[in-house]
Amino acid sequence: MIPVEAILLGVSILFFLSIIACKAGYKFGVPILLLFLAVGMVCGPLGLGLDLANMKVAQAVSTVALCIILFSGGMDTKIQEIRPVLAQGLVLSTVGVLFTAVLTGLLVEITFGLLGFESVQFSVLSALLLASMMSSTDSASVFSILRSKGLLLKNNLRPMLELESGSNDPVAYMLTITLVSLINVGGEPDYLDAIRALLMQLAVGAAAGFILGQLSVWLINKVNIDNASLYPIIVLTVCIFVFSASYFIGGNSYLAVYIGGLVLGNSRMVHKRSSVNFFDGLAWLSQLIMFLSLGLLANPQELVEVAIPGLIISVLMILITRPLSVFLCLLPFRKMAYKDKFFVSWVGLRGAVPIVFAIYALSQNVPGADIMFNIVFCCTLVSLVLQGTTLSFFAEKLDLIEQPEKLRGVKDFDMEFADEMKSVMTELEITDQVLKTGNKLLNLGLPDNTLAVMVKRGDTFFIPKGTTELILHDKLLLITNHQDQLMSAFRNMGIDPEHGPLEPRRGVRDDFASLKNDIALRIKKRRN
Repeated sequence: MIPVEAILLGVSILFFLSIIACKAGYKFGVPILLLFLAVGMVCGPLGLGLDLANMKVAQAVSTVALCIILFSGGMDTKIQEIRPVLAQGLVLSTVGVLFTAVLTGLLVEITFGLLGFESVQFSVLSALLLASMMSSTDSASVFSILRSKGLLLKNNLRPMLELESGSNDPVAYMLTITLVSLINVGGEPDYLDAIRALLMQLAVGAAAGFILGQLSVWLINKVNIDNASLYPIIVLTVCIFVFSASYFIGGNSYLAVYIGGLVLGNSRMVHKRSSVNFFDGLAWLSQLIMFLSLGLLANPQELVEVAIPGLIISVLMILITRPLSVFLCLLPFRKMAYKDKFFVSWVGLRGAVPIVFAIYALSQNVPGADIMFNIVFCCTLVSLVLQGTTLSFFAEKLDLIEQPEKLRGVKDFDMEFADEMKSVMTELEITDQVLKTGNKLLNLGLPDNTLAVMVKRGDTFFIPKGTTELILHDKLLLITNHQDQLMSAFRNMGIDPEHGPLEPRRGVRDDFASLKNDIALRIKKRRN
């Protein structure tokens, strides 16, 4: 039996390597989740020799991680942002998944039959099962890549993509378990019964998520706990309860937990900001653990054996079936531009969910499940490499990136506003350029409805008055209701609203004075 200390040592090494990989990923534009997978594969039995892989453990870990990721994604999604694209998102997450699964399954069966792969042959049901596992856009990948890259997309594309990826797993899950049971039991498929079961699970899951979410908000606001640090723990308990309770009442847990997070994130709730920040960090930890554990399951030698079939299926999905499904689903939305539809089709990222579904097929002893697992893993790698690394490129080429001007974030003051407050908070560093108009607060020329609420001088903080004298490198915490006017005032002071102090412009007089001083210094050196 492996000592607990050895397991903890191995896990800590994996975490450390993954965090280092994150830093490299930000620098070179590589999706972080791909690096997590790569670290797991490198550290596995055929790499550094860490044998921490276990199918059942990986499935359990991935289920809990997906629960937290979906709940966190729901909490971060604003209703006012998804309302204009609600219809498009729901069509993509239901009909789009069905189209992708059917089109990919039939195309895989036909293509592989024509190419005559001896090692990889699928019946129609097996091909449909393989396609169903990969038919949904992975929420962990979409949330991670869009948010880590800080992509602000035009035409409400980002909330649409996050809504689709957060709510399309239930359809793929139902297709997967239905096809697994049909393959194992045999007989003619009862499509009407499968559709009825799917609709029932979706309806019960959505209702459970909404009702339990509303009850949780009421409970959290009514419970009076002296220790504020316990509130994020209560929200975590709610997340787990919604996920598990919806399963026992016959609903889809993935949809329920996403909607539950959506309800909490868009409701007034005590200590909401601390809970959102807690779940943001927890979601990243969940992604790290999930992709590491899945990476440890991969056998690079087996992946090489299915590399060509996996690459063919990836190309079929990325270039044919996903775009075709998106354009068919969005056909009724005539006002949506073609470049928007193309970008949506390109963000059909595969990730952890298909691998989890492949593990489920393995656990049910489906014929050929081991080959399916390796193909799914290979397709996930191709998707993250090809699509994940080019999202920013295509968004920029299609002119879909918004670059709104914004004020600099607060770094020296540990304060945040509730979402309901419309005021904007920023900070101002006092420079020589700022002090040119005077060294008192009232000399700065701040616009109306802008308050300087606190000054940081060294390690001390104090509340200023209009007559407070400011010195070099003071940090000023500002709150404003007129962001545009404050930006204009910053520029007049020689301050970049987003990045801080600007280099002062050098005029002819400045250059002449600098030359004069330089000549005088040289003459002095020669005399000495």
